[in-house]
Amino acid sequence: MAPPRRLLIVAALAVLGAELGGATPAAANGRPPSAVSVAHRDERHEVLLATTFGVLLSRDDGCSFRWLCEQSIGFGGTFDPKYAIGVDGTIYATTFEGLRVSRDGGCTFSTATAGTPPDDPGALAGIWVDAIDLSPEGDVWIATAESGRYNDVYRSRDQGRTFAPMGLHSEAIWWKSVKISRKDPARIYVTGYQIAGAAPDGGQLPPTAHLRRSRDGGATWEEGSLAGVTMAATPVVHVVELDPRNAEVLFLRSANAVPPAGDKLYRSFDGGATFREVLSLRDAIHGVVMRGNTVVVAAGLEGAYESTDGGVTFAPIADAPHLTCLSDLGDGTLLGCGANWEPDFFALGRSSDAHDWRKVTRFSDMVGPLSCPAGTAQHDTCEISLWPSLREQFGASGDTTCPAVPNPPAPPPAQTTRQGCCDGSGGGAGGGLAGGLALLVLSIWRRRPTAAAARS
Repeated sequence: MAPPRRLLIVAALAVLGAELGGATPAAANGRPPSAVSVAHRDERHEVLLATTFGVLLSRDDGCSFRWLCEQSIGFGGTFDPKYAIGVDGTIYATTFEGLRVSRDGGCTFSTATAGTPPDDPGALAGIWVDAIDLSPEGDVWIATAESGRYNDVYRSRDQGRTFAPMGLHSEAIWWKSVKISRKDPARIYVTGYQIAGAAPDGGQLPPTAHLRRSRDGGATWEEGSLAGVTMAATPVVHVVELDPRNAEVLFLRSANAVPPAGDKLYRSFDGGATFREVLSLRDAIHGVVMRGNTVVVAAGLEGAYESTDGGVTFAPIADAPHLTCLSDLGDGTLLGCGANWEPDFFALGRSSDAHDWRKVTRFSDMVGPLSCPAGTAQHDTCEISLWPSLREQFGASGDTTCPAVPNPPAPPPAQTTRQGCCDGSGGGAGGGLAGGLALLVLSIWRRRPTAAAARS
């Protein structure tokens, strides 16, 4: 019998060969091109739209977008980082290899704490960073979820240059979400997933979800209660939204709690001491935004749901787009990811009331790649090698009536960076599948969390 490693490679080659025979153009790592998430910085009108084929970055409030490929950021395959933009313009991306950081507008990315000695408590290079949130003061909070090591929640007070652990050191728990209250930044909520393990009596402990909360900025933590929360066999929960007026009110997503891939939404009015189910969906919950007493939920193929009583009850929004992300600009404007083709015809939309949506951009509206100096991966790989094919596949005209996007500050000298293994834009779907195959082959030799945990 062939070794399991060889069997996996053979199976992957078979899938690749089948897909190449009838591949669709512009497939991104074997997935249809689609928008995944959105991040923004209101003060400078910056919008970052994450997609299955890289990132689209706007510096003019979404009027024009420029493309960054995955290799430039430092990841590949079907993995989707979580992004954040700091008040100073720093771009953060969570990856399996650590937190990737750009301080020059996206031209170059480096791994946070790459120069920190491995035995330093704040050393994070090479570790899966799975969650990120920025406090109102600009502190960077991240959570790790690496198998075979101790995980923790970390805070940086210097824009991601150094990090300190926050007292949730655990070998058994992978931390999956971290959320800081905008009303009271000393209130932090964290969730984690504990893998199955041996019990003291020799039995087997089942997988367990955890909720931790702090009222003093992470100096001390207490366990919240998840009693009554329905969970999947892999019990993963995320804190997805806090009431901007009341740090005691939070919303919790239970991933895959509705078989086979639907989520449940829970509301707590007492800081996580108790939870009440308020929404059950057949699709994943892709975003929750609370504005006053109105709560909007992005529900993918199910569209969107709305509550006008603070999240106690919900009703579907008629004719809503297929929202796969949702964010509040803070000025009464919502941003949401829709279907680039039918039925929404926008990759990113804008709405003031969650009912009437208007296009911000489609993939064919891309102006071009982000212009960066020679010697950077963004210039040499994205702009020179990959952009011509991507432009042809999407029919991107490169035309815009928007003000010229300023070039970012000059980056530091080019540095050697491990690049992502693939990008679906080059040469149609075959490029994406080949890259996905490379990622699969490499992953066979690496210890990583289960695919279900990574997706949740």
